[in-house]
Amino acid sequence: MRPSFFVPLMVAAFLAASLAHLGLFDWQRLTRGVRNLGILGGEMVPPDLTILPTAAAALWETVEMSFAGTLLGFIAALPLSVLGTRNLFANWLSSLARFVAASIRTIPVLLWAIVFVILVGLGPLAGTFGIAAYTVGYLAKIYADLFEGTDPEIIEAVQSTGASKLQLVRYVIVPETANAILAQVLFMLEYNIRASSVLGFVGAGGLGLVIQIYLQSLDYRRLATVLLLVLAIVLVMDGLSAWLRKRFLLSTQGT
Repeated sequence: MRPSFFVPLMVAAFLAASLAHLGLFDWQRLTRGVRNLGILGGEMVPPDLTILPTAAAALWETVEMSFAGTLLGFIAALPLSVLGTRNLFANWLSSLARFVAASIRTIPVLLWAIVFVILVGLGPLAGTFGIAAYTVGYLAKIYADLFEGTDPEIIEAVQSTGASKLQLVRYVIVPETANAILAQVLFMLEYNIRASSVLGFVGAGGLGLVIQIYLQSLDYRRLATVLLLVLAIVLVMDGLSAWLRKRFLLSTQGT
């Protein structure tokens, strides 16, 4: 059997086996789940808009945490990703930088929030640091791969002029990957807004505490209002990201 057919068949077989093991083909269970979902959806309608002021204040705190954490993580991730670029530095140094990024990325943002709650106490500061830590691990990996993908001919041409590694990063690598850098940090901001909405579960501020209260009290109409606010801010961030990317692309193409 040709490898081009063998690999897709193996993937399909593993997918089917995984879904069967996970219970996808338990039709009685799925039917019961759909019925429960319908009951839950009915209990969430109509949303209780009387809690908008409380939910909006918690949402704004979540946005502040996400923005500050993403920016701090971005600032820390850039030098780590540069060190992780294998065609710029010695293998041991780039491997070490990538190992550090992988170690940070291994810990979920919720667990990072718990760590910082222990270090700095309850509140949004712990959530901000938790978001920043996870952002470092994620962006450092993505940016290191982006930097390695820079056209080697351009790098060699600039190196032949006697440019230092810092000059290579400043005048070649960052300009060549600027669009992807912007796109990734905007995506990370959007992701962090969604992820940080549950950090209040562990006392790290934001919407999580409000969501936890409504879940525990089975107040699904108020929970629906909170979820709609999260959806609204995610859509706003998606539109803002698209506008910024379009504006940035146009500005770079015009130069």
